[in-house]
Amino acid sequence: MARILVVDDEQGLRDFFAEALELDGHQVDQACDGDQAIRALKAQGFDLVISDLKMPQKDGMELLSWLRAEQPEVEIVLVTAHGDVPTAVEAMRRGAFDFLQKPLGSPGELRMVAKRALERRRLSDFRDGAKRQRRSEELELSFGDPKMTATVADLKKVAKTNATVLLVGESGTGKEVAARAIHRWSERAEGPFIAVNCAAIGEQLLESELFGHEKGAFTGADALRRGMIELAAGGTFFLDEIGELKLELQAKLLRVLQERQFTRVGGARLLDADVRWIAATNRDLPRQMAQGAFREDLYHRLAVFPVGLPPLRERRGDIRPLAERLLAQVAGEMGRAKLRLSDEALEKIERAPWPGNVRELRNTLERAAIVTESTCIGAADIHLQQTILSATTSTAGHESAGLPQHSVAGRLSLVEVERQAIIRALESSGGNRKEAAELLGIGLRTLYEKIKRFGLGKDGEGSADRG
Repeated sequence: MARILVVDDEQGLRDFFAEALELDGHQVDQACDGDQAIRALKAQGFDLVISDLKMPQKDGMELLSWLRAEQPEVEIVLVTAHGDVPTAVEAMRRGAFDFLQKPLGSPGELRMVAKRALERRRLSDFRDGAKRQRRSEELELSFGDPKMTATVADLKKVAKTNATVLLVGESGTGKEVAARAIHRWSERAEGPFIAVNCAAIGEQLLESELFGHEKGAFTGADALRRGMIELAAGGTFFLDEIGELKLELQAKLLRVLQERQFTRVGGARLLDADVRWIAATNRDLPRQMAQGAFREDLYHRLAVFPVGLPPLRERRGDIRPLAERLLAQVAGEMGRAKLRLSDEALEKIERAPWPGNVRELRNTLERAAIVTESTCIGAADIHLQQTILSATTSTAGHESAGLPQHSVAGRLSLVEVERQAIIRALESSGGNRKEAAELLGIGLRTLYEKIKRFGLGKDGEGSADRG
């Protein structure tokens, strides 16, 4: 639902517009001239203004000039008589979205123009939000650890080109942070950055999300929908966990990469894919190719410029400054700006192995911020994630809390170790499979497969019925 202001000196026409737009679920206010419209715009926010061109007091052109100077984010559509078309065209040159001619052919014509104007407004909001997020939340790729020097240099070099990049590394190593950095350093930085997690969206839904769909393409497709590739035009498209993509969709994605064009689901018109492609995976794609699970031709299209991201344990010079930056984010979200880490806590963090990498570090700091009652987080507040072997100690029924981890591991098969770890992760996340996958450092689809293999469904141990 959007908030729309209808401006016209004819009451009947205002009512007609309002009724047509309200049928689409929008909230509509009315004004009889430009002056009243400006007072309404100053009093509350609107997404779209639909205004007559010729009015007493301030007319539509004056209202347009005021909007572009004071509220440039608000879209405006002008309504004009046939003889005023040249003026309306000039208004579009000055920033109006579109114009409608009187008499309108049907209410549907009005609703369609309003829909397109609001779609551009939403895309503009998305871009502005992405810019704000980059400024306020963007993590540094590295804080000077020598292990990352060559990696950062490579990313800066490739950012200046339009080459497709494949980011490879363990789960949680900051592949999306690297993708955003490439975008930020590129000539497309002012365009949108859109990320899709290939493991988090179902196969049928993913195709519609990527390519969009035409009205009537399938049951429930009541209107045309632009896909994410279309919305990312002029910017960067990031495919996370590309190794989880099913073979059928791999073929369709390959076609887009080769031809730089695509069609919406249920459509025939070719659309340009004006995006810079970045993909990421924690999978061994060459091994998947050997097993027939990943297309070799798609791999070579994606791996034009492969970059490996080292795990956190191999760049310990980054851990302390990274922990402090992450804590500042967490503290800001919790409204506890004065939170800091003690020297002892930082030393404990620097020594930890971090198998879950940056994601595990952030989760650990968030837990510490929750449990501590002081403004200074101590070493005792840093509860490191249990390793897979130690996680089985309590679930395997052993009375061996005092034994070292390797002595417990000797009593369990590796399959049982894995099963118990998945059960513990599901219990820790309350059955939320996405959170459990993050805790385990594996892809969501991989977790689904293991849940099925170990019989951990709705009626099994460690219920896995929450998405």
